[in-house]
Amino acid sequence: MYGVPLPDRLSGPSYPTRMLLVVSLGWATIQCGRFVLPPLVPAIQSSLGLGSAGIGLAFTAFGLVYAVIQFPSGTYSDALGRSTLIVPGFVALVASFVVLGLATTTWLFVAGILLLGVCKGLYTPPSRALLGDLFTARRGRALGIYSAGTDLGGVIASAGGVVVLSTAALSWRAAFAPLVAVAAIVTVLFVLWNREPIQRRRVALEPGATLGRLLATPAQRNLIVAYSLFFFVVGGIITFLPELLIEQGIAEPLAAGFYSLLFVVGLVTKPAAGEISDRFPRLGVSIGTLVLSAVGVVLLLVLGSLPAVAIGTIVTAVGYKTQFPITDAVIMEAAPKENRGGDLGAARALFLGANALGPGFVGIVADQASYAMAFWALAGGLLLSAAILALQYKRN
Repeated sequence: MYGVPLPDRLSGPSYPTRMLLVVSLGWATIQCGRFVLPPLVPAIQSSLGLGSAGIGLAFTAFGLVYAVIQFPSGTYSDALGRSTLIVPGFVALVASFVVLGLATTTWLFVAGILLLGVCKGLYTPPSRALLGDLFTARRGRALGIYSAGTDLGGVIASAGGVVVLSTAALSWRAAFAPLVAVAAIVTVLFVLWNREPIQRRRVALEPGATLGRLLATPAQRNLIVAYSLFFFVVGGIITFLPELLIEQGIAEPLAAGFYSLLFVVGLVTKPAAGEISDRFPRLGVSIGTLVLSAVGVVLLLVLGSLPAVAIGTIVTAVGYKTQFPITDAVIMEAAPKENRGGDLGAARALFLGANALGPGFVGIVADQASYAMAFWALAGGLLLSAAILALQYKRN
């Protein structure tokens, strides 16, 4: 399936660890570019003349591109090898950061965001599937470490956002200059460490067969619906949390600092959640933490003091960050080994299609009412997702 038998590629015992490190660093770099944007939204709006709906729809377009590429990326990686998709993903990453760093018009900004969506779509299913190939006994833990790259990138992005916002001489575009260099370095590391050949040949996608496997039973359909709803909610939270806090009277740099708490918490939560879900029923862990996340959002909305905002942000983060290694593990464990990348890509396409709608929903509600109103709806979405999973867990 990969051109070189798996045991030959793993002749050095440190190979799985090296690949876990480099794909996690790659994911952290991608997510740093994604999450440096929300704290900079006011500056971007001022610079480019975009309203809340406009910026929200730009993020929605990014998310839809990311979602659409998931399925072909995963399927091609099953047939051609993981690196055949990961390397072009890295190339698109460097290009996206260059374009965003030069974005002086709305169209360049949108082009940069869409390139970032292409990068994430090419990279995400094969990199996760690669870890699924290499770590079978502790898949949850490996995916937890990998997904913590989101939070490492988010912490760095939030700190960069604070620096840019606090330095009058810096444009929001300056945040992307160091990211170009980091993305190039990680790309070189992957190419040097990778043992898998890059292949080129025609591959049939067969989306009907893949969807048939994903939606074969009522239980699987319930999981897809519940986690799609969860991803919709997360799309709104991670894009507009700083704007909610600013609406409540918190200064922009301080709002960016609170935003960074999401990622600080995630650095600890995701590996721990992956480990816990290897030991206890994954759905049970998922249900409890979805409810916890909804409680955190409510705390943000009803309590205005800075300590309360910090607590609400931490509780929200613990709840929703737990879900990511669980969703990946659930999908991979239900998929045949030879279709692992394609099934994961197709499921994530559905999840991320819903995720892409979240920013657009929040931006439109904020324009018509307020960010607070939008976040009340997001809290309800978390509870509904938990309820669907709870009914399924009870049937099991």
